[in-house]
Amino acid sequence: MKIALALCLSIFLAFAQNMPKTEQLIVVTTKNWSTSNGTLQRYDKKGNRWHKTGKAISIKLGRNGIGWGRGLHSIPKDAKIIKKEGDGKAPAGIFTLKQAFGYKPFIVKYPYVVYKSTDHCVDDVNSKLYNKIVDSRKVKVDYKSKEHMKFPKDYYKYGIVVNHNHIDEAGAVKGAGSCIFIHIKKVPTAGCTVMNEKEMKEIIRWLDADKNPLLIQGTQELVKSLLMQIE
Repeated sequence: MKIALALCLSIFLAFAQNMPKTEQLIVVTTKNWSTSNGTLQRYDKKGNRWHKTGKAISIKLGRNGIGWGRGLHSIPKDAKIIKKEGDGKAPAGIFTLKQAFGYKPFIVKYPYVVYKSTDHCVDDVNSKLYNKIVDSRKVKVDYKSKEHMKFPKDYYKYGIVVNHNHIDEAGAVKGAGSCIFIHIKKVPTAGCTVMNEKEMKEIIRWLDADKNPLLIQGTQELVKSLLMQIE
């Protein structure tokens, strides 16, 4: 028993050492793996303690709930629900956050990009550009399916790119899910986490790239275990 405990501890410590130090957390919790409703709470680290920032807000996420995504965590070998392309599930786990984005300039400290209607996020698993945000005018378009990063509805008027499955990076696993964002919407999604415009803008204003913000997302029980991996 002592040997097994020592082995588990060594694995945990090795994993924890690869976790970036963070002073900001966005924590999304759900009651179970199949619900499309959840609660988002922000946290700031002061000294060695975490403190809630702002009020908890009600959010929507994947219309079919959540499944293990690809991020900083390890997916358990016995995981029964793993996110796949087109499954209508939001990714569960620990994820870094990339740039915020929108339809027009927004003066904030956090990295922010204004996207055009010609900017696409590629969700075609047969494309070499899978899970990448590209300017369609500047690449060889080999995809048949994509997300427009700017379109008439206000869903992407403001948002944040979640680093799920190595978005905009090498290493994206084909079919493991793509184009995951935090953005504006009132109803469940294909896999993103959504809220109203006021809440979205408040989060973007709060984010500080120097504090290495992370998103932790999962059931209440899962989130408790994932938080143990955060310094």
